[in-house]
Amino acid sequence: MSDLAWTSAANGWGPAERDRSNGEQAAGDGRTLTIGGTQYAKGLGTHAAATVTYYLGGSCTGLSTDVGVDDEVGNSGSVVFRVYADGVKVAESATLTGSAAAAHLDAPLTGAYELTLQVADAGDGNTYDHADWGGPTLTCV
Repeated sequence: MSDLAWTSAANGWGPAERDRSNGEQAAGDGRTLTIGGTQYAKGLGTHAAATVTYYLGGSCTGLSTDVGVDDEVGNSGSVVFRVYADGVKVAESATLTGSAAAAHLDAPLTGAYELTLQVADAGDGNTYDHADWGGPTLTCV
């Protein structure tokens, strides 16, 4: 998905990054996406509160991705990942922290025209909430 153009992106700290962690305020200042010691060559680096939207045109059936707080913030940070298809929530993670391994999400998208990836803070503010979408893969016809 990091090779696809998004239709919009909003990020809580600096810009959303393709194939890099969120890093700091500048574009391209992130590192290799890493969750719980596992590195991802492809994905999105965001920071709560974040929303990244893609136009699918009704041609995809699902999304598969690992999610978690990037290792660059140590054990800090706490976020919740959500996936929306045409505005309807189709997947959500538990609260994930910097000390957690990656969680896996599978989201049904059959017939959806718009996909929204969202990261929220876990109710405790967004300090250190560097949130990675590791290896997100769309299944499309």
